[in-house]
Amino acid sequence: MTWRPKLVALDVDGCLLEWERGTDKSSEFVAPAVREAVGRVVRAGVPVVLASGRSPLGLVDVARLVDLPEPGWVVGSNGAVIARTGPSSVAQATTFDARATVLAVLDRFPEAMVAVEEPGLDYRVSRPFPRGELSGGSVVTAAEELGSRPACRVMVRRPDDASASQDLHALVSELGLTGTDYVANLTSWLDISPVGVSKASALAYVGLQLGVAAADVLAIGDGRNDIEMLQWAGRGVAMGQAVQDVHAAADASTTGVGEDGVAVELARWF
Repeated sequence: MTWRPKLVALDVDGCLLEWERGTDKSSEFVAPAVREAVGRVVRAGVPVVLASGRSPLGLVDVARLVDLPEPGWVVGSNGAVIARTGPSSVAQATTFDARATVLAVLDRFPEAMVAVEEPGLDYRVSRPFPRGELSGGSVVTAAEELGSRPACRVMVRRPDDASASQDLHALVSELGLTGTDYVANLTSWLDISPVGVSKASALAYVGLQLGVAAADVLAIGDGRNDIEMLQWAGRGVAMGQAVQDVHAAADASTTGVGEDGVAVELARWF
């Protein structure tokens, strides 16, 4: 095996952090084996980039949990926001006009909770989300004002229902946007982003700044919002607990988050 990663991209929830049973949030705890494995990558001089659905603000503390050096790069909001750490600053943000999206979602799914993320700011929400589910503060805002400013992402939260999820995807398609869904506990989430935005597109930008080609990237993820990233990277690895769509998109699979899957994969190279 002569290939060795020149950049490591890691999803956060379900990779570095494990979901807490019976809740809709991740435990803010990184297993010792995973922390040590990430440390070996850093000591080898290879950049580690967190790539997550979380906002960049929610990634700063995770980067510190695994002792990533500063300044560094993080990819947040499923690729819509690329930020630097130490100090934190937005390097690039892709936004869209979310007004029609918000109104259409709430009109068809009035029971849904909707959050609009604006680059570098707190979330604006249709009603309060359960504590701990949004990384940062939130301000309850009237529906007609929710998308009044450029947004990098719209998040829709509703009880898990396969048929309703299909209806929501169809609506997003009608609006000419892209949606990535995932389930946490018994809750369905749909992240709505501008067309062409993904973790892969953001990592391509970071790679360009660092002089690293896609072929030299190792990416590890577990969700459908990781599929483009796993396909783009020279080696894309699915966590053991990932759904079949994610495994199919990956070049290889590792063990689950509870079995330190990130550490198992990193030990192959570092």
